[in-house]
Amino acid sequence: MAHIFGGELLQVADAAARDKGIDREEVFQAMEEAIQRAGRSKYGLEHDIRAEIDRRTGEVTLARYRTIVEDDAEIENESAELPVTAAQRFKPGVVVGDEIVDDLPPVDFGRVSAQTAKQVIVQKVREAERSRQYAEFSGRIGEVVNGAVKRLEFGNVIIDLGRAEAIIRRDELLPREHFRRNDRVRAQIYDVREETRGPQIFLSRTRPEFLVSLFAQEVPEIYDGIIEIKAAARDPGSRAKIGVISHDASIDPVGACVGMRGSRVQAVVAELQGERIDIIPWSEDPAVFVVNALAPAEVSKIVIDEDDGRIDVVVPDDQLSLAIGRRGQNVRLASQLSGWSIDILTEQEESERRQEESKVRSQAFIDTLDVDEVIAHLLVAEGFSTVEEVAYVDAAELGSIEGFDDDIAEELKRRAFDYVTAEQARLEARRAELGVSEDIDRIEGLTLAQIVRLGECGVLKLDDLADLASDEFRYITNPAVPVATVDDIAELDAEALAAGIAGSDFSAEEADGLIMALRAEWYEDEETAEGGEAAEEAADAPAQ
Repeated sequence: MAHIFGGELLQVADAAARDKGIDREEVFQAMEEAIQRAGRSKYGLEHDIRAEIDRRTGEVTLARYRTIVEDDAEIENESAELPVTAAQRFKPGVVVGDEIVDDLPPVDFGRVSAQTAKQVIVQKVREAERSRQYAEFSGRIGEVVNGAVKRLEFGNVIIDLGRAEAIIRRDELLPREHFRRNDRVRAQIYDVREETRGPQIFLSRTRPEFLVSLFAQEVPEIYDGIIEIKAAARDPGSRAKIGVISHDASIDPVGACVGMRGSRVQAVVAELQGERIDIIPWSEDPAVFVVNALAPAEVSKIVIDEDDGRIDVVVPDDQLSLAIGRRGQNVRLASQLSGWSIDILTEQEESERRQEESKVRSQAFIDTLDVDEVIAHLLVAEGFSTVEEVAYVDAAELGSIEGFDDDIAEELKRRAFDYVTAEQARLEARRAELGVSEDIDRIEGLTLAQIVRLGECGVLKLDDLADLASDEFRYITNPAVPVATVDDIAELDAEALAAGIAGSDFSAEEADGLIMALRAEWYEDEETAEGGEAAEEAADAPAQ
């Protein structure tokens, strides 16, 4: 390093830039900083010494810089600052703010200075290389890359990508998948993080996005956008499902993904260690798509509950195990693929459930409207499920039911309305008795019956409601379960809790959103209170 100047310096810069894949200018800047440090160690660290390398010839210029300041200014560093009057004695015409540049002879690097300069250059080049790697790979998230196994660390696989290292963590590898040094690996970049030890590039072979990318590489129609993979679900290393749609009516999306004699899908299967892949035609109709996703099982009937995001699928008795799959794999993947919660029932189970629901609803009408079984069954058969629906339906619609006339319809409406009115008054009185805060009324989506149930469980104020977990809130607002305190709910086993929250009128997302909105008000109140206290302290403080 002591005698590397001119053309040799240019060669070193070019070689470092080429080998590390970084910008030549960054190498020059690192060299200039190294020479500056060596110059300061020779002439004194208090001096403002700067080095400049001519990018064309490689010639090094070393100079000391001194800034001109006012005569009465406080001099912090005599070696780097000079009063204007003193400066004008040997350089007339200079003004405050100018810099006086004194050329210095080239530094003859000693062993220590050369070692320091080398460390600076290595460090700067390493930092530039890390910045280059982060900038390059952070823009490649989602891309499938190829690399060689460099080493194994505690079950994780370190991959050499040529210009960087990447890691496949143990949980991102396929089950029973083992690699040895120098094995070739294909994986997808799913995250790039900038850390103190340099950019960390994370790869995966288990995510559904990797499966989609593999098909895009094997199927030209997907790459060209003619065929689109709308959804994918995986049980890594075992089974996967993808939903495909064609934007060209003349092209069969399933056939294109399978390929001639299965060549395309088999290439993907081979890459994924024999993972079985079901290719399913996508449909905007969730019922049709779920039926396709459950293939090869045959489906007899589908009932969609859009409010709960659930689909009940009825299959023949002999198709139950096929629809569910080994350890529930088929229905689980179909649920992930479609985004719906899927419940598989046999025809016999569905019939028994329907009869039980009909019986419960009929009995409710018998008890509340004081009618006989025939009228109650007719109401249930026409789709009425609550007394409120009967109270507010048009009388003509009731009268159009076979076996009903106008008099029966009017009488049913009157009884239903009387019941609803009396129930509303009873709930209002009960809420007042419990002392439930009227603030809870303003929460959108809560019925009076649910507010009373909350009160009976000890939830009387907004703060009490904000203290609940979402599962506790959903359990309390399920009218089908007994009223329970929060402590009672905490003692339930997982199965009883799951059954209790399943019948709630609130989804998990709705419950989370409601409770988090209430908790956000806590922080707003705290900030307001802190602001008020600060204002009071400022007002009480004595004037300076």
